[in-house]
Amino acid sequence: MMESSPFPPPPPERGVFANRTLNLRSLRAIGYDMDYTLVHYDIEVWEKAAFDRTRELLAEREFPVESLAFDPEKRIQGLVFDMELGNLVKATRFGYIIRAHHGTRTLKYGEVRQAYSGTFVNLSEERWRFTNTMFSLSQESLLAQLVDRLDAGVMPGIVGYDGIYRLVDEVLGQSHWQGDLKAEIRRDPGRFVQRDPLVAQTLRDQRSAGRKTFLITNSDWVYTSEMMTYALAPDLDQDESWRDLFDLVIVSANKPSFFEDRNPFYRVVDEQAGLLQPHFGPLRSGEVYFGGNAAEVEQSFHLSGGDILYVGDHLFGDVHVSKATLRWRTALIIRELEEEIRAGANFSDQEEDLAGLMAKKGVLENELSQLRMARQRSGDASLDSKIAEVRRQVVALDDEIGPLAGAAGKLGNHTWGPLMRAGIDKSLFARQVERYADVYTSRVSNFGFVTPYGYLRAGRGNLPHDKVRHLLDGDLALSGD
Repeated sequence: MMESSPFPPPPPERGVFANRTLNLRSLRAIGYDMDYTLVHYDIEVWEKAAFDRTRELLAEREFPVESLAFDPEKRIQGLVFDMELGNLVKATRFGYIIRAHHGTRTLKYGEVRQAYSGTFVNLSEERWRFTNTMFSLSQESLLAQLVDRLDAGVMPGIVGYDGIYRLVDEVLGQSHWQGDLKAEIRRDPGRFVQRDPLVAQTLRDQRSAGRKTFLITNSDWVYTSEMMTYALAPDLDQDESWRDLFDLVIVSANKPSFFEDRNPFYRVVDEQAGLLQPHFGPLRSGEVYFGGNAAEVEQSFHLSGGDILYVGDHLFGDVHVSKATLRWRTALIIRELEEEIRAGANFSDQEEDLAGLMAKKGVLENELSQLRMARQRSGDASLDSKIAEVRRQVVALDDEIGPLAGAAGKLGNHTWGPLMRAGIDKSLFARQVERYADVYTSRVSNFGFVTPYGYLRAGRGNLPHDKVRHLLDGDLALSGD
């Protein structure tokens, strides 16, 4: 019998989950994004501020937006906007659409089938736009309500649902880069930032274990300095600065271009005023740089590819592009995981009941199909009563299954269900995570639980026929062979 470990594992929701095996001992450098990665915001507060500022900018353009309201409980990242039909949809990993809203109205099952029979979401097509970050919540809320207004004929100058998407994308982006939103956060960081007291120790452990650490953020220097100070300073040692936790700090990085292009570096020579000086040659430890490119980071560290892990929250701008362009190892931060895992744990008894009922239904459905085949082959009308009885049992089981399946479909988010699931399948979002993120977790400090010496093993992939093999193994064990 295995003895209990003196180092118990973290709560399940604080795990680090591997799509591909990652030996943390083999890493020589770890890079981080800042917003929603090292610094985590209260999602509803942050996104409402972004929503409100975007509404103000739309009002300045004389669009009828006074009654727009942020509705976070109806939003979840990982949805797709249909530029042709104006629908927000949730799809499986294969692109099958299982749920859809047109504007703020939920489409019924028959409407979804009628709209998307034979249609699959292919993210390489212009028709589809993936909302795959936490910043998507305000975007989806705006899209849904403005689609309603376009349908009502009160969006002057906007033609088509693609026009709605482009308007929201432009103005929401404007609300971010104009600086008003970040100025509001700087005035009252306590309202926006959810501090994690374990982040500083996690970074300190990584550096003391010999890892290079670096920060790459699209935010400007002044905002970065203030947010990092607020988030980390209370947990630092005496005379320690948050800057001491990093070999390099790179601001205004312009990701994803940072990973793909050869943009020049500038050194921040006056941190108070943000004055810049062109920089050439290797990057120097302890300095703050503006812009630049990932290739120069690799050259300065004398590292490349799998030597480096990059941790961020943006599925494309952080994880996809660094994996595809540089072959860095990648970690995606998905804060919603914690609530989703807790909800799943609370539902475990019902999940077991649901699985049992579905197994019974499978047996009955097989019996029904065999009876129908026997009736067809023999023409024996006496089988009709047995067929009717089995059908009745299937219907009765469906009445039991329905409420449980409905509850399972609302875990995590009452409107759209689990982030990583679409019905019984993986969601399209989960497929993208699986494809581009070597590991994923809910927050940076979870790496502290596994330590810089940990070994994160990917689970054995499940195949549809695995259940049959397990049943055969069980039969052999029972037979004594």
